[in-house]
Amino acid sequence: MTVARRPLLTATAAATLLAALWFVPSANATDDPAGAPGARSGPATAAGDTAAGPRLADTGTGTDTTPYLIGGVAFLGIGAALVSRSARRTDALSV
Repeated sequence: MTVARRPLLTATAAATLLAALWFVPSANATDDPAGAPGARSGPATAAGDTAAGPRLADTGTGTDTTPYLIGGVAFLGIGAALVSRSARRTDALSV
């Protein structure tokens, strides 16, 4: 009976994860300063803020992407190991 419930539990977990990710806010850039929360309506007063129009965030030129690469490779390796282990377990059960 537990074998029949396993796909149902997996599908439920996946649906729960997707439903949770649905509510994660996105960072969409807009060129409408009146619609943006916390937008300034007056003239630019900060030093160096001489642009007449809206600007996107300045990320700089030397962004360090090493942690993202290491994390991505680690998660890719863990996922590949889990898929490989699952395939081996399925083959061992069918023999």
